Amino acid sequence: MASRTASVKVYLAEDSAEIRARIGTLLAAEPVDIVGEGATPQHCIAGILASCPDVVVLDVQLEGGSGLEVLQAVRSAQPEVAFIVFSNNSAPAYRKRYLGEGACCFLDKSTEFEQLAHAVAHAGGRALH
Repeated sequence: MASRTASVKVYLAEDSAEIRARIGTLLAAEPVDIVGEGATPQHCIAGILASCPDVVVLDVQLEGGSGLEVLQAVRSAQPEVAFIVFSNNSAPAYRKRYLGEGACCFLDKSTEFEQLAHAVAHAGGRALH
């Protein structure tokens, strides 16, 4: 069983630098290590495969593409990586598609921002204090 004091390694796949900073601030008090971040699908895929995070916080819309590209590419190469979709695009069709492709959780940025730390801990298999 994983140590409860071990950090959850997190990659941020988010096109907004402001949102990445807010997520970083939210997770800073938790046993989380942000191992990388990216704004385009290509950069995110390469960064995730190189950093081997426990959890990816993934936006639906990225610069020049979608989070679905990232999810599909990484799930085929590293199926053990957990994905939390964190987006303002939270329509039922998006939720169904991303969860159907293997995301473990789908949160709406506008109404569920504060739930992200718990979701990261759960997806990473750690208990946060």
